[in-house]
Amino acid sequence: MIQFTLNGARYELTAEDVRRRLRDASPEPIQQYGIRVGSSAYPVKQAFEAATGIPRSAFTTQPARRHLAALGFELVSNAHQRPAAVMPEPRVRRSDLQAPGEPGPSSSTADWHTEAQVQAMLVEYLVHDGWQIVSQADTARRERGIDIVAARKADTVAIEVKGFPGRGYADPRRKGERKRAQPSTQAKGWYGRAVLAAMLTRTRMPQARSVIALPDFPRYRDLFRETAEWLQRCSIELWWVSKDGDVMRDNPRHGRFKIGLVSGVAVPV
Repeated sequence: MIQFTLNGARYELTAEDVRRRLRDASPEPIQQYGIRVGSSAYPVKQAFEAATGIPRSAFTTQPARRHLAALGFELVSNAHQRPAAVMPEPRVRRSDLQAPGEPGPSSSTADWHTEAQVQAMLVEYLVHDGWQIVSQADTARRERGIDIVAARKADTVAIEVKGFPGRGYADPRRKGERKRAQPSTQAKGWYGRAVLAAMLTRTRMPQARSVIALPDFPRYRDLFRETAEWLQRCSIELWWVSKDGDVMRDNPRHGRFKIGLVSGVAVPV
């Protein structure tokens, strides 16, 4: 079961809810993305509308994809119903004026490294890794609380997710404007807030592993190197989410490890 907030209302949804409410529905043509339910494939918005009762005019495809993926449904594309790639966004281009690994002037909320995109990729990865998503915050609406809580057997993780700052504003009213602050400067503040949130989680959910999840950028890696020892002392883990949707874990003593799917095996890279 997952819990989420959409348009200010709180919902709970299970995979069985989705299957039951689609049982007698005829699949509509898939224009872009769909989910596979048994032997049928339904458009994401049709499935989410049927499962929740929310009119499809009241939500976009992105949260529908994220929540349905969190329930374990396979995402498919319209091209012969092949498995859909995770967040297929254009690669961020670098310019001569930007620091290596940072977004360029054309960056926007569509970039892969926004908080909502990073959270969606991480949720999909966790589901494939055998985790149950207990809850997740609606980051697009800045919902308060722990971004992701996931459980597998006796193990629970509470994850604070942050994106990487872009050059432009998320507010559509300021489209085309560039921020005065450099992304690397903003990133330091975002990193600090993530550390504080993870420390508060250690107090509020002592039974859970406290995790910070960040998109894999050089600026964040530099900040991690400066704080790794203290994060380890506080029992706070840091997971890196790549543009391809892989999830890595840094260990100050043993280097970087890829968290293996299903088996949970950590593979050094």
